Amino acid sequence: MTVSFVQKLKSMETIQEKLSHLNKLVANGNLLDAFELYYDDAVVMQENETEPTVGKSANRKREEEFLANIVEFRDASVLQTAVNGNTSFAIWKFDYTHKDWGIRNYQQVSVQHWSNGKIVKEQFYYGS
Repeated sequence: MTVSFVQKLKSMETIQEKLSHLNKLVANGNLLDAFELYYDDAVVMQENETEPTVGKSANRKREEEFLANIVEFRDASVLQTAVNGNTSFAIWKFDYTHKDWGIRNYQQVSVQHWSNGKIVKEQFYYGS
């Protein structure tokens, strides 16, 4: 193997590695950093079966509004992850108080579809 190929191989991250880093950023309260680093400009995000939000700027605004309405944050932790091809899954446990929704303590499954190292589609599944 040539040196450039070895260097390129070392610099490449698998989806599992990217997912692990993304989840670590979110769990540590760096949701917007994770978003900027790992989401495609044309990302489509969807909560349960609601209308999807299309585009990075629209989704960034949605995330910023969500964060601005958190009154008290107690926990965000990953319970399990899996990767199959270009699709990853994470089961999260969340515990926080939201200005409009009150106390929220629940589990959520996030399903991400990856292309060229970025998330192009993500859907969240949780009880209401």
